[in-house]
Amino acid sequence: MRVILALTAVFFVLGMLQKAPCWNEDWSNGEERYAKMCYSDMPYLYTGRGFAELNWPYSDDEQVRERYERVMEYPVGISYFAWGAAWVTHAVHGFPDTVARGMMSVDDLFRDPDVIEERTDYVAISALLLAFATLLAAWFLAGTHRRRPWDAALFAVSPVLVVNGLINWDLLAVTMVAGALWAWSRDKPVLTGVMIGLGTATKLYPLFLLGGILVICWRRREWWKFASVTVVAALVWLVTNAPAMVSGWDEWKVFWTFNSERGADLGSLWLVLNQAGASFTPDQINMASWIFFAGWCLMVLVLGLAAPENPRLAQLGFLIVAGFLLVNKVYSPQYVLWLLPLAVLARPRWRDQLIWQAGELLYFASVWWYLGGFLAPGSGDDAGFYWIAIIVRILCELYLITVVVRDILWPHHDVVRRTEPPEPEPRAGGTRRPEFSGV
Repeated sequence: MRVILALTAVFFVLGMLQKAPCWNEDWSNGEERYAKMCYSDMPYLYTGRGFAELNWPYSDDEQVRERYERVMEYPVGISYFAWGAAWVTHAVHGFPDTVARGMMSVDDLFRDPDVIEERTDYVAISALLLAFATLLAAWFLAGTHRRRPWDAALFAVSPVLVVNGLINWDLLAVTMVAGALWAWSRDKPVLTGVMIGLGTATKLYPLFLLGGILVICWRRREWWKFASVTVVAALVWLVTNAPAMVSGWDEWKVFWTFNSERGADLGSLWLVLNQAGASFTPDQINMASWIFFAGWCLMVLVLGLAAPENPRLAQLGFLIVAGFLLVNKVYSPQYVLWLLPLAVLARPRWRDQLIWQAGELLYFASVWWYLGGFLAPGSGDDAGFYWIAIIVRILCELYLITVVVRDILWPHHDVVRRTEPPEPEPRAGGTRRPEFSGV
């Protein structure tokens, strides 16, 4: 465990160093952040969402909303974390006069030397806090398969963790997903529900783990366990969201309305189709995406029930989340982190992980060069190479999906089952306690 945590720390520091070009420029150079691929949302949202004045993200105060029309477009877990990191930043700087800042325009705040210094420190403080979350995720993953702790090394030294870890705050949800996998492996349904509830309050996708738990509980005839996880997750989600709901209901709803109203965006197949000449409205994309995802979930359900042995939660969770991302209207580069803890436990083989992550690294470079205009052809048309990068990324993801499906249908290919005892099926008329956790 100490070795895995040390590896995680070293590679997280490499991720911080990868952001050094933007750090050295105080996150002010628009071209540098794309040319050297060091972009992060954190410094820009520090000023653009009112954290430089310590505004509560879900404030419904008229003056605040008039001054900052854009509300945090993320679930509450990320907003709470970003706000808390802002308080730490202000404490480090001796709590600057926020009243005086309120007299300045927001554009002036972006140019103010003190605020520029603060936002640089804000990224550093956020990075340190996310480092602790990442270490906790590695600890969870190393303890999930008791006989295979080294599978967590695939997470610790992951190239995509290095380059994507500090783009946004997604590592918070990654930690909750890793915690849910660990809790499920320890046969703790209540704690699993807590982790899924907290994860869903941070990013929507941890909710999809309930689909994998449904399949496993269906096969075991342990409906009470599925009900326990679901009810606890719902209650934890509600309690976590309550402060935001009470303080600003309309502001809390922004996450849901923002995502439903946005059109085809970066990284998605919808963007490729739109730029290639097809035209889809946000409503059409929403409808088509949810129909596809519902069908995908049905196929995962059938696959899980038809498998000769109980599939593992990491396998089922990976398939469900991957299906969601394949047709999502936006597929940001950091979304690969959603799959990472599930992927390394679903298929803990270096070859398969490197093939999948190679496509992600190609896309990582391409999206920044695309945004910087470096891929634009001389004719002024859309950047065809960016389309290629999106398609290659999808193909590499489909490769890993195919391998995981094969492991479910033919369990002798699953390397985890070679070292973990098999999952017993329930007997007629009752169940017996499983020897294998199904993670």
